[in-house]
Amino acid sequence: MGEFKMKYFVLSYILLITCSQQANAGPPFNTDDPEPVELNHWEYYISTINTFRSDVSAGTSPHIEVNYGLVPNVQVHLILPMNYDYSRQYGFKLGYAYTELGVKYRFVQETEDIPQLGTFPIVEIPTIRNNEFGNGQAELFIPLWAQKSWGKLTTYGGAGYWINPGIHNKNWGFTGWEVQYDFSPLIMMGGELYYHTADVSGDKPVLAFNTGGSLNFSQKFHFIFSAGHSLINNNFTTLYLGLLWTI
Repeated sequence: MGEFKMKYFVLSYILLITCSQQANAGPPFNTDDPEPVELNHWEYYISTINTFRSDVSAGTSPHIEVNYGLVPNVQVHLILPMNYDYSRQYGFKLGYAYTELGVKYRFVQETEDIPQLGTFPIVEIPTIRNNEFGNGQAELFIPLWAQKSWGKLTTYGGAGYWINPGIHNKNWGFTGWEVQYDFSPLIMMGGELYYHTADVSGDKPVLAFNTGGSLNFSQKFHFIFSAGHSLINNNFTTLYLGLLWTI
């Protein structure tokens, strides 16, 4: 592989890591929960996800997310991401490649002694041929999530497996756990620790954290945010900013 092609591949790979780590997670964190949107209710997000490294930045600018409570305990999910990457050598690139679809299903209700449990399969569908931001092959994520609350304190997490086809790609696992606290009707704050195995040949696993929360301007309008950093391997900083409208 020539020098230009190798650098082109590395830039694309970094962007794919960014999207797979965050675009399909529980905003504003990578870790998700098993709780679906309530029946006949909607969630609308407009957000930006960013990963910053010493030589390149990548993410979404912005992405649109829609969730709908289709039937009791079932949520359907859509993300439309406008991807970007930037490096000093190759400049700024913007484009669309994948559409994300998913279905969240809660199969165990929470009780005083038992956490709620659910799954949230997600598929990344190649929609527009764009070699800068994808390889034209569908990706699938199959997780199991759990959640338990005690008053204002909530904790959730779990693990999942990505089927990640393509040259140099590897199937990979993700696990994470989050804890959050409602300090008031206005402010929620939390943090997560997550780990994932390598998703391309020759790469190393990553352990990282995020802290963030939400400012609830009303029952319908929320500003959500998080920021974090890697703890081992693949030195990077992450940032999520978004607006959420619930109806």
